[in-house]
Amino acid sequence: MSVSAAAGPTARPVLGEPVPSLGEGRKLAIFLVMAVGQFMAVLDIQIVAASMSSIQAGLSAGLDEIDWIQTAYLMAEVVMIPLSAFLARALSTRWVFAASAGLFTLTSLLCGAAWDLPSLIALRALQGFVGGAMIPLVFATGFAFFDGATAAMATAALGAISTLAPTLGPTIGGWITDSFSWRWLFFINVAPGLAVTAALIGLGRFDRGEPRLLAKMDWLHAASLTLALGGLQYVLEEGPRRQWFEDRSVAAVAWAALVAGAVFAERCFFSRSPLVSIAPFRRRGFLAAVLLSFVVGFGLYTAVYLTPVYLAQVRGYSSLQIGATVSVTGLFMMLAAPLAAWLVTRIDQRIVMAIGLLLYVTAFLMMAEIGPDWGFRQLFWPQAVRGFAVLFSMVPVMGMALSELPAAELRDASGLANLTRNLGGAVGIALVNTWLLRFLALHLEALARSANAAPQRALQAAQGLAQLFGAGGVAPDEARLMAAQTLVRGAAAQALTLAFGDVFRLCAGLFAGSLLLAPFCRPGPMTEAQRHEGAPEGP
Repeated sequence: MSVSAAAGPTARPVLGEPVPSLGEGRKLAIFLVMAVGQFMAVLDIQIVAASMSSIQAGLSAGLDEIDWIQTAYLMAEVVMIPLSAFLARALSTRWVFAASAGLFTLTSLLCGAAWDLPSLIALRALQGFVGGAMIPLVFATGFAFFDGATAAMATAALGAISTLAPTLGPTIGGWITDSFSWRWLFFINVAPGLAVTAALIGLGRFDRGEPRLLAKMDWLHAASLTLALGGLQYVLEEGPRRQWFEDRSVAAVAWAALVAGAVFAERCFFSRSPLVSIAPFRRRGFLAAVLLSFVVGFGLYTAVYLTPVYLAQVRGYSSLQIGATVSVTGLFMMLAAPLAAWLVTRIDQRIVMAIGLLLYVTAFLMMAEIGPDWGFRQLFWPQAVRGFAVLFSMVPVMGMALSELPAAELRDASGLANLTRNLGGAVGIALVNTWLLRFLALHLEALARSANAAPQRALQAAQGLAQLFGAGGVAPDEARLMAAQTLVRGAAAQALTLAFGDVFRLCAGLFAGSLLLAPFCRPGPMTEAQRHEGAPEGP
């Protein structure tokens, strides 16, 4: 039975209001507007990350300070993701999303006008907090509006957007800073942000809120959530470069986050009005799907992170060159989207999930053979395989997490699934950074031992390079210096490349192990959900 065919008082509710009041065209328009808002929020993180050096120069900031522009944003965003479900219940999805888009636009304008680094960091934190509601709410709305194949296609589209934005980010960010200035990284959000806000308001009501919930808000639950998630994000961001718990500030924040996390868990079980509902965990397979969402986030963000780092540090590529090289993943994600959506409605989603995880293993193993001279041609097929892996894992994991839930639980479940995916990415990036540094040290040490064991060979290589430079008209002393520098750079590039290969092998092993979770998820294909029970009542 199609969604539009539903009628009467028993029709499936859409976030609190009966379906027949919404036509198919209006539902599609609402969903597309919200998807544009999601794309804007995800893209903003990436274009700023690609142009940190330009912002640093523009604000005369130090290397140890500039990273807080991203850290502050991510800490605030991760707090809002689970809060968005409570706010949507209280104020309605329509108004929370419109407010999120509008305030994101306003804070983007203010970020572009920031006068120094502290002001930009504060405004970025505010921007991340107000914009964080858009991502989970669009997933919940997609599953509330659509069933079966349509819901699968909507999930595939949102999954492609989630990864396409990081793929395009370096190119767009590099082009903006080269053509205009770093301030336009933020000003570029103004026009689409205003359009999304106005369009969503203009499309009219599609659910109702319960403002009385605000009076029952558990403030201890809110405070513990903020401290636990914000502290965890800080530890994951700062830990790799500060030697983790050897740094007092990282250790102190970790302990505070741990205590806050215990208080947050207690409030989830015993609060009369919890901000985050754990009701979705009663559903079969939801916990397994959420754990797989964590794994998907690990793979999604680490792969998007590692390839540009390799191209920048080993190959010396510019932002524009990096963007052109990694765009392959986005292209194959678009090709994979309709196939993934078709498969999850016809075969057991766990099989599609297993295929996605195996494709991730394959892509990581292909990348494990990386060499110091790899470029577009060598990276093409590993990225193509990963493009299919992303959609073949993200579509079924969201389907297994959300497709059986009643409308009353969709927003909380979507928030939890998106939160775990983001945390998977944060944990993944922190881990691969730590692994990369450790493997780099091991390979540099091994190369040094090799050079010491055969000093004559190293000396002959240096002399040969010096003669080559000297033949080009370089003075003897300068030629010897250039030869030494070339050997050192070559050894460092070789050691770093070997370290990347080791990290990719570890990632492949992690994804192979995660296959054990698939059997515990909800069996069967993604079919039309019947959500007659548990609909939130309007005031």
